[in-house]
Amino acid sequence: MSLASINPATGEVVETFQPLSDSALEQCLQRAVSAFSAQQTTTFAQRAQCMSRAADILERDCDRLGRIMTAEMGKPLKAAIAEAAKCALACRYYVENAERLMADVHVKTDATQSLVRYQPLGTILAVMPWNFPFWQVIRFAAPALMAGNTALLKHASNVPRCALAIEKLFLEAGFSEGVLQTLLIGSDRVPRVLADRRVAAATLTGSVEAGRKVAALAGQHLKKTVLELGGSDPFVVMPSAAIEQAARVAVDARVVNNGQSCIAAKRFIVAEPIADEFERRFVERMRQLRMGDPMEPSTDIGPLATEEVLADVEQQVDVSVRMGARCLLGGKRVQGRGWFYEPTVLTDIPTDSPAAQDEIFGPVAAIFRVKDAAEAIRIANDTCFGLGASVWTRDPREEERFVNEIVAGMVFVNRMVISDPRIPFGGVKDSGYGRELGALGILEFVNAKTIMIQRDAPA
Repeated sequence: MSLASINPATGEVVETFQPLSDSALEQCLQRAVSAFSAQQTTTFAQRAQCMSRAADILERDCDRLGRIMTAEMGKPLKAAIAEAAKCALACRYYVENAERLMADVHVKTDATQSLVRYQPLGTILAVMPWNFPFWQVIRFAAPALMAGNTALLKHASNVPRCALAIEKLFLEAGFSEGVLQTLLIGSDRVPRVLADRRVAAATLTGSVEAGRKVAALAGQHLKKTVLELGGSDPFVVMPSAAIEQAARVAVDARVVNNGQSCIAAKRFIVAEPIADEFERRFVERMRQLRMGDPMEPSTDIGPLATEEVLADVEQQVDVSVRMGARCLLGGKRVQGRGWFYEPTVLTDIPTDSPAAQDEIFGPVAAIFRVKDAAEAIRIANDTCFGLGASVWTRDPREEERFVNEIVAGMVFVNRMVISDPRIPFGGVKDSGYGRELGALGILEFVNAKTIMIQRDAPA
């Protein structure tokens, strides 16, 4: 069965690719092992030289790479170009900091010398999603390669052109053949690759179901995993907040990447005294969003990435409304070509409805009204997910309470949740475990080797 690149704005097939044969997949595994033998002995300076060139290429070709992303998964072109530029920032962060972050840690003991030395693990399998087809890969690959590992990229099956462009990028940057390879295979062949003894560890960004499968198989083979899974991030607005700013940022936080982001705000938890004003401003801004051709500079929201994603969003909204949610705006797919769904706002959300409990991967916002901070925290935590949270308050005591009591991997106060190369990214509960980016990101796929040396020991 071939892998197809389909333009979600039109539903038309752009290009098809044949999956790797078993013999070709075996060659990729052998090549990865061979590349690691050389890669682990290179210096930080040598790896940094290649990674710096990768950043240069990302900046130079951001328009071309952005068009590949937009044509393949539908995000607005301006966002795709910005994604390529952000990838360059991540590359440069690890160029400048990898050696420092992986420096020997000396520990005072009764030995002559005691230290922890960080060394690469080997070949890492990366199972990556389509929603940020370059950023998700680079934020794994930049630290992993700078640490001295090699990578096998199993990208989402609907973005094969992005996957191949990423492999070409690292080759052009000067990394040896086999350091990062794209595996054009279906998800059904991931277990075979993960089970192979030549693969040292795995990272996956995707659904909770996919994360459970990869974690279970990796556990059978005692292999390290990092999982970045779904999110149903709360966006809490308290009476002391700057309401106009909060409403403006709230819309951006909900519709980023056409609403298809794990850290997009999805549940808007608003204090009763300001709920009417926030709701009015929020709905009006959602109404003003321009939906259309993602290649057009004026487009705010493009299509959803696949027909399956569109069907899922449609079902989640329909079920929530049947259960009692009230639709203030939108609520249906756009008829015609492409996989478009209207910007949608729901309120009066039943606690057991999809809008309250599930991750809706599209431009659908759910508004909850609460009487105080305690109720806001209870609703924020009333989900299986724990990725990010955005809290809006100008009360220092409330700020401290939300930071401490919201169960999430990340809490942003008076800002929308973002990913940044300089700070760790990841979640708890069903949002996964482990961290990407920052200092913790480069240490996920290394061997922390304890070394004790005794010199001039007594006879």
